[in-house]
Amino acid sequence: MPSTLPLGEPAPADGRLPPSAVAGSRDRAFGLYVHIPFCAVRCGYCDFNTYTAAELGGGASQASYALTVERELEFAAGALAQSGIAQRALSTVFFGGGTPTLLPSQDLARVLQTAKNVWGLAPGAEVTTEANPDSVTPESLAELARAGFTRVSFGMQSAVPHVLAVLDRTHAPERVPLAVEWARAAGLKVSLDLIYGTPGEELSDWESSLEAALALEPDHLSAYALIIEDGTALARRIRRGEVPMVDDDDHADKYEIAENMLRGAGMSWYEVSNWARTGEDQCRHNIAYWKGHDWWGAGPGAHSHMGGTRWWNVKHPAAYAQRLDTGASPAAGREVLDETARYVEDVLLRSRLAEGYPVADLQPEGRHAVAGLIADGLIEPADAFKGVVRLSGRGRLLADAVVRRLLPN
Repeated sequence: MPSTLPLGEPAPADGRLPPSAVAGSRDRAFGLYVHIPFCAVRCGYCDFNTYTAAELGGGASQASYALTVERELEFAAGALAQSGIAQRALSTVFFGGGTPTLLPSQDLARVLQTAKNVWGLAPGAEVTTEANPDSVTPESLAELARAGFTRVSFGMQSAVPHVLAVLDRTHAPERVPLAVEWARAAGLKVSLDLIYGTPGEELSDWESSLEAALALEPDHLSAYALIIEDGTALARRIRRGEVPMVDDDDHADKYEIAENMLRGAGMSWYEVSNWARTGEDQCRHNIAYWKGHDWWGAGPGAHSHMGGTRWWNVKHPAAYAQRLDTGASPAAGREVLDETARYVEDVLLRSRLAEGYPVADLQPEGRHAVAGLIADGLIEPADAFKGVVRLSGRGRLLADAVVRRLLPN
């Protein structure tokens, strides 16, 4: 598959960041993302930077991966210090993938301990790992909790076997309650990820998945519309006519079902695709992304951001390891965002949050668009009169259109 990384500009081999990334760093939250690029099976809808053992061949080793990531964390500490970035304890740590829990829990614990040694964890820090329901045991989850992990996000996706089959998910639906029970016994908070709009998924299938998820009383739930990405196995199946194309109206109907059922179960949306039982259960790591705070992304293909400077690592695990073996930055390229680009991203991301976007922070074109958005039922009138653009239920279905109207043409 051809690289989908942006071109950007060359990234310095020593990882040094420009002065613009330093300004105001003491006032921004700092998080760590660790990408684990390994999967037992490549799901047909997935275009993430992941590899099965067969795809990797002898070019990269899962066994040595934790050590390689540790080297990047140590490199990161030096690069930030050279750049004059304020030393900050980590507010959040997130292990994503791929399937992080394909690695032994001892390896994940080692990487987390290195992060603690390098930066430290802020009091009450949130530490999450993604996991497949069939990639954990009671023992592995207990070990992660002892190491300092505080929550686990299970890729449930659906509770209906024929939907899971289209998505190429390997776990059986009955495995999810077991995994949740084990996580709770270990003292971990639980998040569940669901996908709606899979070809062949009926409205009743989606309702069944939501009912099954809510019966487990998760602390947090994410519900994402299936997007067909070019180059994936599912895109090829649709092109060949083996399964139907996804439908926007179907997505809208299923989103409304999700909102009604989740709200009825006592969960509140805090971002267009995310619901939590309480404010404490919201995913603080992702909120930091949406608010444009700082994070270092470790691992092949991982993206980082510091004060408007964004960079991304080489994609293949072997190339990633080779860079670090020589003491060089694993970054493939970077870009320094200008004020216009930072404003566009700020509106795009923060407007998706339930807390809304301050009207005073909008440029004139955006402020002038507010009245029309109220008239079209896309933002909440009461919040707008208080100076906040907050998406209505209909506005959440058309969030991209709302953003386009708030931004300069």
